[in-house]
Amino acid sequence: MSFTPSAHIHGHKLVELLGSWHGTARPSSQALAAALRQLALDGRLPPGTKLPAERDLADALGVSRTLVARTLDRLREEGFAASRRGAGSWVKLPDRERDNESHGGWFPAADSEVLNLAQATPSAPPELCAAVDQARLRFAEQLSGHGYQPHGLPELRERIAERYAKRGLPTNPDQILVTSGAQHGFALLLRMLVSPGERVLVEHPTYPNALEAIRGLNVAPVAVPMVEEGWDLELLAASLRQTSPRLAYLIPDFHNPTGIRLDADGRARLARELARTCTTAVIDETLAEIDLTGDQAPLPMASFTDRALLVGSASKSFWGGLRLGWIRASEDFVQRAVVGRAAVDLGSPILEQLVLAELLRDADRLLERRRAESIERRDHLIAALREHLPHWRFRVPDGGLSLWCDIGAPVSSRLSVAAEQHGVRVAPGVRFSVHGSLERWMRVPYTLPGDQLEEAIRRLATASSSMPDGPGPTALTAPLA
Repeated sequence: MSFTPSAHIHGHKLVELLGSWHGTARPSSQALAAALRQLALDGRLPPGTKLPAERDLADALGVSRTLVARTLDRLREEGFAASRRGAGSWVKLPDRERDNESHGGWFPAADSEVLNLAQATPSAPPELCAAVDQARLRFAEQLSGHGYQPHGLPELRERIAERYAKRGLPTNPDQILVTSGAQHGFALLLRMLVSPGERVLVEHPTYPNALEAIRGLNVAPVAVPMVEEGWDLELLAASLRQTSPRLAYLIPDFHNPTGIRLDADGRARLARELARTCTTAVIDETLAEIDLTGDQAPLPMASFTDRALLVGSASKSFWGGLRLGWIRASEDFVQRAVVGRAAVDLGSPILEQLVLAELLRDADRLLERRRAESIERRDHLIAALREHLPHWRFRVPDGGLSLWCDIGAPVSSRLSVAAEQHGVRVAPGVRFSVHGSLERWMRVPYTLPGDQLEEAIRRLATASSSMPDGPGPTALTAPLA
């Protein structure tokens, strides 16, 4: 597919983005290509960005023109750059058929030696195989029908409704719409409720893929900063009144990426502000079941206001490969959503729904083991950070699957580039930012086994030390929490 350059980046700006791209090692085309590739994957060099001419880039970086030429050759071979005589070279992303190669975005190939800390996604639970076996026995019952279930399988909707009832929110199956993941559910709600040019209020930081969905509809995100304790509800209320957003997207249950949970008093106050401003809120409950505190959980937001549309997911509690989620709303709203869904898809896969229904049959036992595993891995990660990166500061999260770390200096994008060269992939704070800030921050998940977490942090520390002007032990004086 042909592609036309849409923007130009000057040499000095590219040098700034690259930072210490070769660390203390001798500059090489391999290191420069890896750094530019990471900037493209991170979105700092969007597709279509025209690169400086070879001579100009070589002068800006202080390297030979031959090294730059070899770098561009590598990037073209990998699908990350294109060139045309008379037009120069520009950034692109690999074609679809390259997606399974080891440099494929945030998803390294299965046989890749890269340790992936860019995704906070756990592996499948051991109970999954037994659930698949049981689902196969039930699958034959479905084969005589047409296979389309736009609402979702009745059995699965009943199990999801039962989970809400256990959490203190009475729900009937007609209030549940099964979707192909929480992201799919959020995208459906955006299409239904928001028009281009309107505003959606979000926390800052927030989940990157939600921001992509918002921007993809030409909708403006309105950022409300999180504070150290969590939500500044006074500021959030003022933002609701002053900006009149069409919708709010909020994560009160183990907020991604900070891991903080909004308490019952905070939920009640938030509900009053939503009612006062007539604002509908999409409540992302993807991490609601990953509670690591053992405390009594506050009721879901829909217990406090009928303006809350709840979006859940099987990906964090069970397994991302199931690609299933749900929307919990009023019966009338669910019926409207089914009609709107027809423009996007006609239902979620039947076999996967049967599998999830089986997993939900004994969900408490499975989730208890998942929580114990997450606590063990979280503590392992904390110990590794204290040993290898003792100047990083973070709050031990109430739940969820990651730490949100203040790394001591605004270099997280550059550190992510350096880390890739040391075999570990991380998501810099800018990916969770509405306006490209948060460079002092980095999300570090604890979803890998303990030995892999230890090795990943060791590599990350090596990458950090390879940056001459990167964060050091004196960058922070506050103790690690």
